[in-house]
Amino acid sequence: MQSRADVIEHGASRSGLWLQQRRIQIALWIAVIEGLLVAVHVINRWVAIAIAIAAVTVYFFAGRESRSLTVRQISWIAATSQAAVVLIPFLLILVGTFALVAVGLLAIVALIALFSDRP
Repeated sequence: MQSRADVIEHGASRSGLWLQQRRIQIALWIAVIEGLLVAVHVINRWVAIAIAIAAVTVYFFAGRESRSLTVRQISWIAATSQAAVVLIPFLLILVGTFALVAVGLLAIVALIALFSDRP
């Protein structure tokens, strides 16, 4: 019995099959590299969000219905990597907030320790 992954689509190109086998790894590497660029402010987070919206829109309205396996795979990789990149600014905000709360709590503990110390 063949699984869906074992079935080769009629007219599938070599490049389309190669992309299909490696699409998750490619999308993750793109997301990591672009995410780092967003984190160090080389790419503006609003630009990254706009690109993600465009990539996901193109995939849902054109890419997934394309007759070309290569086009389907490229649009999937683009949409997936860009959606992952959008998480980076939100994670930075979340981690930054937790870091500020932790520093605030440490400051409170330090002040309590300093004021409770008897001269």
